[in-house]
Amino acid sequence: MDHETLWLSIGLLGQALFSARFFVQWLQSERQKKSVFPVAFWYFSIGGGITLLAYAIHKEDPVFIIGQASGLFIYLRNLYFVVYEKKLVV
Repeated sequence: MDHETLWLSIGLLGQALFSARFFVQWLQSERQKKSVFPVAFWYFSIGGGITLLAYAIHKEDPVFIIGQASGLFIYLRNLYFVVYEKKLVV
């Protein structure tokens, strides 16, 4: 596998992870009959965001880099809130 094919694969993997979060959120919302964001949504967001950020850095695309980096901050912060809330309940 050449260098560009490897990076294309990384980009596609990141996009797949990122897209999976919507599927996870939709299924959970359907089960509960209301809009919810399961913890897996944030893990897929972080996994996809990190992978897509690596791809954006490889492509040297500043718009894509800024978008993914700022999104990662939000996903990590939301996951922190979920974990912190669970610690308060226990």
